Amino acid sequence: MSIPAGGQAEWSTMSSSTRVRMTASERGEQVLQAAVSAFAESGYAATRTDEIARRAGVSQPYVIRLFGTKQHLFISALHRVCDRIEEVFRAARAEAEPDATPEQGLHALGHGFDTFLADREMLQLFLHGFAASGDPAIGDEVRTRFGNIYQLVRDLTGADVHQAREFIATGMLLTVLSAIQVAGPGAVAPQWATEMLNDCAVLDD
Repeated sequence: MSIPAGGQAEWSTMSSSTRVRMTASERGEQVLQAAVSAFAESGYAATRTDEIARRAGVSQPYVIRLFGTKQHLFISALHRVCDRIEEVFRAARAEAEPDATPEQGLHALGHGFDTFLADREMLQLFLHGFAASGDPAIGDEVRTRFGNIYQLVRDLTGADVHQAREFIATGMLLTVLSAIQVAGPGAVAPQWATEMLNDCAVLDD
């Protein structure tokens, strides 16, 4: 049976004996989640749309029909990750007092990295975005979203340039340590990494 694309629903095999109906919106979300995972693992250049399709349980032409090109899909995945980073920071800031000092506000935001380190895919894809910024379209989006995160840190906490820069710099260090798997779940940190992580914890106290 042929199911038309667009607003119509698609069929998805959930088990050998059960089929459930998914809307195009739901299927698009499934493809985007698969893209985040695939791009985080292999990067922009090495990831194939047919691999993303396989992970999402759809055909490769359907992925292209939804997102147009691999470049557009990567940018959509990047935006999904950056939206999540901003959401985590806003939620972390809400845990502090409304009249918190910049230092207290940054301390609250620092707890957001517990979430990022627990979900390594977010930080991995962000790093792959930096690496792919030689592509003009991707680079424009990465620069915009990185700048937005920097500005959000300042807006949420009242931090000055120096304080925000130190916070972002520490965050990037944690991102790199997560990427090389000496920070985060399942990581086994060598002595040098433990020293850095302990120092980050001291600065955050």
